[in-house]
Amino acid sequence: MILPIRAYGDPVLRKKAQDISPEYPELKDLISNMFETMYSANGIGLAAPQIGLDIRLFVIDVSPLADDEDYIDIANELKTFKKVFINAQILEESGNEWKFNEGCLSIPDVREDVSRKETILIEYYDENFVKHTETFSDIRARVIQHEYDHIDGILFTDKLSPLKKKIIKGKLNKITAGDVAINYKMRFPK
Repeated sequence: MILPIRAYGDPVLRKKAQDISPEYPELKDLISNMFETMYSANGIGLAAPQIGLDIRLFVIDVSPLADDEDYIDIANELKTFKKVFINAQILEESGNEWKFNEGCLSIPDVREDVSRKETILIEYYDENFVKHTETFSDIRARVIQHEYDHIDGILFTDKLSPLKKKIIKGKLNKITAGDVAINYKMRFPK
């Protein structure tokens, strides 16, 4: 089932999300619905706050990036990088900061360069509540960091300079007011 995506200005996007247990009601269905919602919106990541739930859960599938010539060196890894992150905690961020033009399903029609560290060490549970501690780099780390920010109530626009924030303020106000049409369509396979 495709769920409505909450837009910039919705208070749930600013809440620090809560951990969940394996007994969380209908967790498997929720995860399935989150992937379906993400795919229908042409996304590569979706966090629970974006669908109105203040829980520490996000899903990622970067396989659409495998065909991008910018990622030819890691295309095989990207093809199979579909993961569920429950109760995630980033333990360490390391390496150089690099800029990348980010967007967000909750902030339609806004894209800006954001600096993030290139490597992360993260602890999380998968959809079967198996605990993992893994290191990720490159675009995978960036997508994880972006979605992780959502479960901490942080949006990518918070990481912009005061000048950039001032420049996009009008767009953000329109999103908050509901004056931006969102037209998400199915593009990526399930």
